[in-house]
Amino acid sequence: MQKGYWVSCYREIYDPNKLSAYAELAKSVVESRGGRFLVRGLSIYASGSGLLERTVIVEWPTLDAAQSAYDSDAYQAALDALSDGVDRDFRIVEGV
Repeated sequence: MQKGYWVSCYREIYDPNKLSAYAELAKSVVESRGGRFLVRGLSIYASGSGLLERTVIVEWPTLDAAQSAYDSDAYQAALDALSDGVDRDFRIVEGV
């Protein structure tokens, strides 16, 4: 099975407190479900239509694990905490 990845790019952060609350809850979900943070921080270079923005990449053992973690009640609670605190682009992608 191919690995799965969560890729989040934060276009704008409106409420750092909501982002902080989300980050704590999401970290717990990721670590308890077998995910591994590969990237958590600001971009240092961007080209084309890219933006210098906060980027987070989480690696999962399988695509199913990535989807299952996203669908979990615990992660949905993290999203509720985040609410309208950011404008972000989130994707689940399959590894090669």
